[in-house]
Amino acid sequence: MSHNLVANKENAIAFYRTAYLGAPAEAIKKYVGAEYIQHNPSVSNGTQGFIDYFNEMARDYPEKEIKFVQAIAEGDLVALHTHQTWPGNDQYVTMDFFRFDEQGKIFEHWDSIQSVPADSKNGNPMY
Repeated sequence: MSHNLVANKENAIAFYRTAYLGAPAEAIKKYVGAEYIQHNPSVSNGTQGFIDYFNEMARDYPEKEIKFVQAIAEGDLVALHTHQTWPGNDQYVTMDFFRFDEQGKIFEHWDSIQSVPADSKNGNPMY
């Protein structure tokens, strides 16, 4: 099966943006297939765990912002590199990986999150 890499990248970004900005149930409905496997240990497995996590985040941190820095697609995977700014100017860089099924729907997710430090020994941005 050949995956539409451009569509998968666009859908991964739209999925993440929709959930991040406070509409996780809509994101699930539009972009997720019959199954959703979650590998982030802070989020329960399945679609309801995802919805609950992002609803709580929207409630507690409505002023957060996200910038999509890079999107890379290969085979059935899409990797997103983001820069997030949270209240108090807390900044994070994330790497998210999404696996797509044959219908172009997301069914699996992994991520890694790192705080952006105040100082950098190399002077290069993390994003």
